[in-house]
Amino acid sequence: MKHPLGALHRAILLALPAFTQPVAALAQNAAEGALEASAAELPAVTITADKVARPLEKVPASVAVVDGQDAEQSGITAMDQLEGRVPGLSFQPFGQAGLNSPVMRGLTANFNSYSTSTLLLVDGVPTLTAQGFEHGMQDLDRIEVLRGPQSTLYGRNAEAGVIAVHSLPMDGEPRGSVAVEAGSRDKRALLFAFSRPLVEDRLYASIAGNWTGQDGFIRNTYTGRKEDDRERRDLRLGLRWTPGAATDVVLRYARSKYDDGATLWGAPAAARAQVASGTPSWNRSWGQTLSLKVQHALDSGLKLHSITAWNDFRDRIQQDTDFQPMDMLHVGRNNHLRTLSQELRLEGQQGASDWLVGLYGDRSDNDLQVASKTMMGLSDIRASQKGSTAALFTNWNMPLAGNWSLSAGARLEHIAVELLPLDAARQKKHWTNFSPRLALQYQFMPRHRWYASASRGVRTGGFNVLSPAMNYPAYGPEKVWSYETGVKGALMDRRMRYALVAYVMDIGDMQVMQMPTPGMMYITSAASATSKGAELDVDYLLGRGWQLRGGVAWNRTRFDRFVDGAADYQGRRNPFAPELTGHIGIRYQAPQGWYAQASLRGSGKVYLDAANRYQRNGYGLLDLVAGYRHGHWDITAHVSNAADRRYDAVGYQNGFVTVYSPPREVAVRLTWRM
Repeated sequence: MKHPLGALHRAILLALPAFTQPVAALAQNAAEGALEASAAELPAVTITADKVARPLEKVPASVAVVDGQDAEQSGITAMDQLEGRVPGLSFQPFGQAGLNSPVMRGLTANFNSYSTSTLLLVDGVPTLTAQGFEHGMQDLDRIEVLRGPQSTLYGRNAEAGVIAVHSLPMDGEPRGSVAVEAGSRDKRALLFAFSRPLVEDRLYASIAGNWTGQDGFIRNTYTGRKEDDRERRDLRLGLRWTPGAATDVVLRYARSKYDDGATLWGAPAAARAQVASGTPSWNRSWGQTLSLKVQHALDSGLKLHSITAWNDFRDRIQQDTDFQPMDMLHVGRNNHLRTLSQELRLEGQQGASDWLVGLYGDRSDNDLQVASKTMMGLSDIRASQKGSTAALFTNWNMPLAGNWSLSAGARLEHIAVELLPLDAARQKKHWTNFSPRLALQYQFMPRHRWYASASRGVRTGGFNVLSPAMNYPAYGPEKVWSYETGVKGALMDRRMRYALVAYVMDIGDMQVMQMPTPGMMYITSAASATSKGAELDVDYLLGRGWQLRGGVAWNRTRFDRFVDGAADYQGRRNPFAPELTGHIGIRYQAPQGWYAQASLRGSGKVYLDAANRYQRNGYGLLDLVAGYRHGHWDITAHVSNAADRRYDAVGYQNGFVTVYSPPREVAVRLTWRM
């Protein structure tokens, strides 16, 4: 069966010569492929994918890195804007700010499971739910996206990968910026970030935040207003204390608050972006995080790390779902999600090898309320859900004979989940998981490496909180065995960096959300599936101010076995998993201080249900950036989705909802820097 891939596919095919021609020229004649002698090489990239700082090319895993300055100049201010810009990463189309369910390598989790398949780490602090899976990208150093199972080092929410957000360090170099932005639909934004030493070589502080407001684009014909206005406030505070050369203590606090109108929903049969809702729809969610990170170097050469974190998120929404003046159908949530986590880690070296061993534990306490009006009447589901995790993990990196090296690790994790419904008896489940990882790496040329790895990923089980009629049944953990191989390195005197990876994953006890009728939802873990794919990342410094960046990820995830009642879904695609994601872009940086960038990002189509009846079409979005920096001032203009492409998710919630895609947006930002 043929699947049209649209503008993204055509752009990638057109771009292939740009990737392959320099490599072929190098093989035929090195001189013919040489660039101008005046061109600089690409800067080195250091990441902490295995919790130890290491050059990107030496990490035996598929990793994409988004630089903080590039993110700022591209106008990235939300997590879902990484879709397409990071090949292999996408998000379920949902339309509510502050709630993101990531999709990686064909795997995802429904937000009603209060879990994720891809872990979000912000300065080492984990976010374990789709609620609060967000970051405003203020004071950003870089984003590392680890593709493939990372449960060995990161546990039950890293089954498909990890998104690690790193803030700029607090150090002896003072910095500061203030920016104002204006754009489409009366967008207004104020952004700021400051960091400076308070006591020389001892105490440092940082503060960053933003306020953003924007009118909606969904017209309510009943009230005459726009239904989906947005307002968001973010604040991030940091304090760093270095009492001595051996000790580093960092205290961070972050808070986000949303004051929005409706989710980006409408009726599939209605005119696009038009509702007639008489029931108010709103999002009043907020979240906060407090963390303490301590690092201490012992006299023996060992290093001790401790990360203590408190996550607190309030998911408060009301959403009309009949989109008519009369209140026939609506849904409301008032969930309070709290998690306390602690990690202790010891690192050391033994000869040329490095190792770490650690302990991790967390406790969650969630108060859940889902009040809705459906065709079956009023419903008010209330429950308390508690959970705990205890884990022991280790990882070793060892050189072998010649240019061979080995990375090996394992994690033993015990998880307990307890549900206390208001109208039923208490239930409790617990599971013990073992997640090993083994990676072999070979440096076959000075700047080129090959690796092969095998790893196990796990996503925890839970209870069907939205199924009181079924007595809140439990579902088991989802388990993945992943087999991966890849090559990565540098060409053209380090002016071109590349990574090419292929993988196969065997998925058992797969968790899939089913919605047979409106108001009835449940998660089943009766499916098995196979996921296979490939990922390519390229960064090419052309010279004379020009730079080409691109990447593409192909994934094929199919149910091997999935029977749910009378329905047999064998051979169907896993919901929300695109077969193709990627981007290609070119940038010019002029010596006079101005710059321009054009990029195309996108995704193949995704199905919205296990039967593959409803879908969101594939899309390719053209983004344009132009700016000028002079002295302390920087002015930048952004155009997102310049062609105003529409890629609505038609048939969400078993055919009853369309999730609208955002229209074209134009914005101008003026920034002052210290």
